[in-house]
Amino acid sequence: MMSACGTQKRVVVAKKKEIPSWYQTPPTSTQSTLYGVGVGKDKTEAISDALTQMISTLSVEVSSTYSSKTVARDGSVESFDGTYTKEMQSVVKPIRISNYKVLEAKKLGYKNYAVLVSSNTNELYKSMLQEINQDFEIFFNKEKSIKKQNALQQLSFYKKSKLTFQLLPNKLLILKQLKSDFNPSPYLEAYNEIESKYEQLHSRISFKISANSNAAHLKTPIAKALSAKEFKINSRNTQESFRIYISAQINKANSYGFTLARATINITTKDYKGSVIGSNRLDIVGQSSQSYAIAKENIALKLSMLIEKEGIEKVLGLSI
Repeated sequence: MMSACGTQKRVVVAKKKEIPSWYQTPPTSTQSTLYGVGVGKDKTEAISDALTQMISTLSVEVSSTYSSKTVARDGSVESFDGTYTKEMQSVVKPIRISNYKVLEAKKLGYKNYAVLVSSNTNELYKSMLQEINQDFEIFFNKEKSIKKQNALQQLSFYKKSKLTFQLLPNKLLILKQLKSDFNPSPYLEAYNEIESKYEQLHSRISFKISANSNAAHLKTPIAKALSAKEFKINSRNTQESFRIYISAQINKANSYGFTLARATINITTKDYKGSVIGSNRLDIVGQSSQSYAIAKENIALKLSMLIEKEGIEKVLGLSI
């Protein structure tokens, strides 16, 4: 008789991950301490989410439609209950929070991390206010140094400053929630003044466009793109006036039954003093199956397409 030893595979039952109590029932924020629970594919993302949740519960004005709840069972994060608005996150998430503590952290499953964070309201208030004051200090110092620059450089400065302070109104709402006697008025006045200076300067800037004979038909796409940005096109001669000169060299060629117009285009922008402030060179090939004249006109069409794709700033070599 022959016998064989059989082996049985051992079945290992994975232990279900327990959902921590702090995740299921997060601590309630108090007047002195804020709490937030967040989830993400890793700890960094979970902390970011937790800070968003923590701040979003502060202000009715900031998160008026926020009412989400994440449910976790058997180590996996399931769908959301309630309404979770992307609008709320877009308002709160970019606001940087640097004063917080990670109280708890736990891996719930594959690419599922949960954290509990807290922040002292007084320390959070101080850190946020300090950052705002530092941003304004940097702004005022830079503003002094740009007065000798041309109008487009000044406009670019105010445009970037608007982006720097775009979240200021929401930050001020949060500060007001953190400290009821906080006065946001001076900050709002400074913020509105930046907006006003940008708009006033923008309204005074104008461009004059000239070209050689080969590039005469290229003025229209440039003018149209600048007008779309609400810049004036005229022949004024002020400190806020700029001149764009377009020159083109076009050579005729034929290929596979098409007539080609190979253009080398140079675009130069000068300020009212005659100083070059921007330039660019473009190589565009117009084509037509009918005539050389139509092939040359096709250059303007392709220039328009290039402006639409790349933007007028890149085409001109300017920051506007």
